[in-house]
Amino acid sequence: MLGRRYDDQVCSAARALEVVGERWTLLIMRDVLLGVVRFDGLLASLGIARNVLSDRLSGLVEHGVLERVAYRQHPPRYEYRPTAAGRELAVVVVALMQWGDRNVPSPDGPPRTALHTPCEGELVACLMCPDCGEPARPGEVATRSNRA
Repeated sequence: MLGRRYDDQVCSAARALEVVGERWTLLIMRDVLLGVVRFDGLLASLGIARNVLSDRLSGLVEHGVLERVAYRQHPPRYEYRPTAAGRELAVVVVALMQWGDRNVPSPDGPPRTALHTPCEGELVACLMCPDCGEPARPGEVATRSNRA
């Protein structure tokens, strides 16, 4: 059984979960990626306890996923903007959203659709092979150990 930490796991996914695996973290990132970047906005959007939000934001800043940027001096107020690493989480958030739409759907249909802003086309999260250019279908994904 996994404990609260994954330090003894030799696994990239486990290391990533140390940063984004807590239940609120990807929801915080979802909102930040949608443009909700101020503490009070996140608090209102998520319905999360102040101390939990503060703790999760601090962890995301500490891990380089968000940066804290002052927008007012007196009193000090900050925005939480995604770094390059944080923007990469859009792939994870969209993939999780689309997985949820397919496997635990809302009776009212998907609440949100991911769009490609230049053309407004619907995005589809998928694994793409850089060698042949084809998307991998379920059952066509394997891994190999890079350890000797």
